[in-house]
Amino acid sequence: MTLIAHERFQGAADAPEYTIDTDRRARSGAAAITLKGLEKSFGANRVLRGINLHIPAGQFVAVIGKSGCGKSTLLRILMGLDAPTSGELAFDTPGGGEANARIAFQEPRLLPWLDVADNVAVGLGDKLDRRIVAREVEAVLSEVQLAEKAGEWPARLSGGQRQRVALARALVSRPGVLALDEPLGALDALTRISMQELLARVWRELGFTAVLVTHDVSEAVHLADRVIVLDEGRVSLDLAIPQPHPRRHGNPDLAELEGRLLSAILGTDGGH
Repeated sequence: MTLIAHERFQGAADAPEYTIDTDRRARSGAAAITLKGLEKSFGANRVLRGINLHIPAGQFVAVIGKSGCGKSTLLRILMGLDAPTSGELAFDTPGGGEANARIAFQEPRLLPWLDVADNVAVGLGDKLDRRIVAREVEAVLSEVQLAEKAGEWPARLSGGQRQRVALARALVSRPGVLALDEPLGALDALTRISMQELLARVWRELGFTAVLVTHDVSEAVHLADRVIVLDEGRVSLDLAIPQPHPRRHGNPDLAELEGRLLSAILGTDGGH
């Protein structure tokens, strides 16, 4: 067994403590994310209200909350798809350069006129040598267990397979940050569990920083190191999930954490 050095992060005075595998983080090029006083308004509608967070490099964070609480707006700001009204957003990369950030949406958004391999290659742009592209596409399709589908058309794939292609497209450039906006929400229950296992395995192997937005509390607890509950644009709970990976569905310790998160979302916990 290899011993691995770890780094501990302590946020605000009442925030939980997290343990990060620094060896895996260094290999992956994962980026840390810091938000200070982040605000977002659409006219008179104040969607985000002073978000302060630090996400260490390599951590898997899930963001949950009621519809309209600001989850997707926060994710869009992280990905540069929206600009904050005020506040600061910073990425800290190993080399000090720009963060390589990618996003996977609920809909796979595959191009129907391209086969699986070419859809994945879109994630690399058009500046690389074709042989390098082919090698990288082959490698990432193997990681998501779709190597045999490289020449298939999207219309011939199942919903779970299309979502794996979309995940491969996001992963092919080896991102330091991967944002996931309800990527499993349209899948049936069994396929969703299978995709959760796949996503957890790929994250453990590649070591990127992951930020998942989901309505599924069980999914958040099963995948994340840490779960953030948003309520009317503010962080109402920041909960560490101390269970080791891989995790088993039905674990009573995880069920207890699910209950605590549901109470926070529904406002029945009497505070935290």
